[in-house]
Amino acid sequence: MSNQKEVLLTEEGLQNLKEELENAKTVKRHEVAERLKEAISQGDLSENSEYDAAKEEQGLIEARILTLENMIRNAKIIKPGETDKTVVSVGAKVTIQEIPDGDTETYYIVGSAETNPELGKISNESPIGKELIGKKVGEVVNVPVPSGTIQLKIVEID
Repeated sequence: MSNQKEVLLTEEGLQNLKEELENAKTVKRHEVAERLKEAISQGDLSENSEYDAAKEEQGLIEARILTLENMIRNAKIIKPGETDKTVVSVGAKVTIQEIPDGDTETYYIVGSAETNPELGKISNESPIGKELIGKKVGEVVNVPVPSGTIQLKIVEID
């Protein structure tokens, strides 16, 4: 099991996973246990949809707990701002400009566990992230999208 995939996380991302794990182990496990107890008290389990739903939810919670524990165990902390600012890497803040329309966007390159496009956090494994990694200011990358390819110019790395 020593060949587990490294999970790239910021300190904040690791803390969020630990909080989610604690909540799953304490609150969610307790809630589903109460639902199971209630369903069992209703008698015949063979036709008890509440029991079936609670058992299914229990399985999902336990699977998520195992996933979270594995992610935390294999976490590698990245520190935004401590990256080499001459090339795009995980932890970097990157401003890109779409060619030819000139629209600019700023993204934080993070590990896949922290991806949140609404907050400008894109994964190093996403199409844009993959193309940006290792590139320098001024370079243009071609990113495959469903409608073809878009060109992005790296304006700033922070």
